Order: sequence, then structure tokens, then C-alpha cells
Amino acid sequence: MAPTLPGTTLNLTFTAPPPGLSPVVDFVLSPVEGAIGLFTLRDTAGADLRLFLVDPAVFVPEYAPVLTEEHSAAVGAPAGSPLSVYVVATMSEAGPVVNLLAPILVDEENGAAAQVILDGDWPLRAELVAPAA
Repeated sequence: MAPTLPGTTLNLTFTAPPPGLSPVVDFVLSPVEGAIGLFTLRDTAGADLRLFLVDPAVFVPEYAPVLTEEHSAAVGAPAGSPLSVYVVATMSEAGPVVNLLAPILVDEENGAAAQVILDGDWPLRAELVAPAA
């Protein structure tokens, strides 16, 4: 899993609209300045949509989902291709949480992205902790 390098912006096209954001499929993924591992995902259609994504390797280092051929196919990549994995972050009453069950996969080679559902017992709202210094 090779996430976007700091300072790099990617134009992404989702192979299907992310849940709740239909019909929008074109977005820009940008790192948040001064916040390693935090990204914004903004639509390019002028709908003023924005999600916060995090690199789970920074904030949830024990997160190691098994990606299947079906997951790779969701972004048009051959099985075993290196894909970047991001998780959606939201706020709860207790603080920030991330959705580990439905990560966003990105094939940085072709700009394709998809939100997929993993097999297993991953939480929808895992507490987000500050990265180790």
C-alpha cells in the first residue's frame, strides 16, 4: 500500500459514485498541509462535496486488510497490484472515528478509485488516535 506522497494532488475517478455522493464520480485527493496522513477528497463538479481521508498506516498501524481480486478489479487493476488504501474519517461525540470496513482504494497509476466493503469484522466507527511521534 503506497499512499500519495506529501504535497502530491491526484485527480481521481470513482468507478461508482461513493455512497451518498451520487452521481458525482470525479474528485481531487489532496494532502492537508501540516497534517501527515490526512487528506481531503473534494468533488470537481462544483457540488461542494468534501470528505476527510486518512492514511491508516499513520493512524491505525494495526490495520492490514486483505484485498481480493474483486477489490483490485473495482479499480481496474490486476490482482496483486499495489493500491493505496485510505479510510474515511468523521466526527463522533467522542472524537474522530474512521470507517475500517469500507476503505477507499486508489490505483495511482490510472487514477481509478472505489470504496469497497471488506470481508471480516472491521468496525464502521473505530476511534482515531494520534500517530506516534
